[in-house]
Amino acid sequence: MPAPATSATVYEPVEGWAKIPHGIWMKEATSVAVDSDDRVYVFNRGNMPVLVFDSDGNMVDSWGNETPYEGVTLMEDPYGNMVPRWLGTRFTRAHAITVDHEDNLWLTDDSGNRMSKTDKKGNTLMTIGTGVPTERESGEMFNRPTSVAVDPSNGDIFVSDGYGNSRVHRFDKDGNHLLSWGQSGTDPGQFSLPHNVAMFSEGQVIVCDRENHRVQVFTTDGEYVKGWHVHKAVATFSGKGDDTNVYIAEQGPPPVQSGVANLGHKIGIYDRGGNVIQKIGADLPGERPDQFNWLHSVAVDSQGNIYAAEVSYVEVGRHQDPPREFVSLRKWARVSG
Repeated sequence: MPAPATSATVYEPVEGWAKIPHGIWMKEATSVAVDSDDRVYVFNRGNMPVLVFDSDGNMVDSWGNETPYEGVTLMEDPYGNMVPRWLGTRFTRAHAITVDHEDNLWLTDDSGNRMSKTDKKGNTLMTIGTGVPTERESGEMFNRPTSVAVDPSNGDIFVSDGYGNSRVHRFDKDGNHLLSWGQSGTDPGQFSLPHNVAMFSEGQVIVCDRENHRVQVFTTDGEYVKGWHVHKAVATFSGKGDDTNVYIAEQGPPPVQSGVANLGHKIGIYDRGGNVIQKIGADLPGERPDQFNWLHSVAVDSQGNIYAAEVSYVEVGRHQDPPREFVSLRKWARVSG
């Protein structure tokens, strides 16, 4: 990784970066991750759940649906909307993808209430979760989990659980449950929708506490360390190697504040003390290359380039007349500094 970005580092959006072949309908990219070879993995809600790109945006692989052209069925999403789900896909509702230190993939299916560990070709290595939701806010595993982080020092697994719980669960490398922490609330150590978890530094994890508009840092035993305000923090990525910065995706404001500038719709770059280094993205959402519509995931490659995934269909596109797909996968190249 290059040296940590500073306020002088320049990023430029790469228009039309993802070259998606005919017959692949991504619908929206819910999550993005990068492996040690700078291949980009995209978890999406279209007819092929996992798309793999090289750093130039060429699609080099895809998997997750053996019958991608058989059509759709309707399912009720967590918000009560009837939405199409492609027949044959192995996931109920794609939510998050993580690449661990061994280049294995972890895919979180929130409505499916399970996490799948696979190799890079999609072969399942482990599954955590029964697929049946527990009682809402019971603290029991799982009620619509949101993401996975893996500790490179020992392989321990952390799950943010998520939409229907206010918990973080820790497992050993074999999937045996070790401990859990958190409850609903606004005090330190409490959560209002823990939406994403990532390793922060040795022995620490960072959690995006979305509806409390903050991130919180804990020891791997669940002890609160610190936190700071981030507007609707939805996803985070901790830099690797020499890059000690933290990248945090911010969602936008509620409809009553639509059109108000500088409320989310940016990727913030912070040092590990929580100080803002810079933010990328325009002041308002939109379809220009420098704008975001509804951020949901962020990842960084070995050259310092930033990738973003957005749930732009469910939040924006389906409300159009007629409904249409928006750009939901973006690359910002680090060009200097």
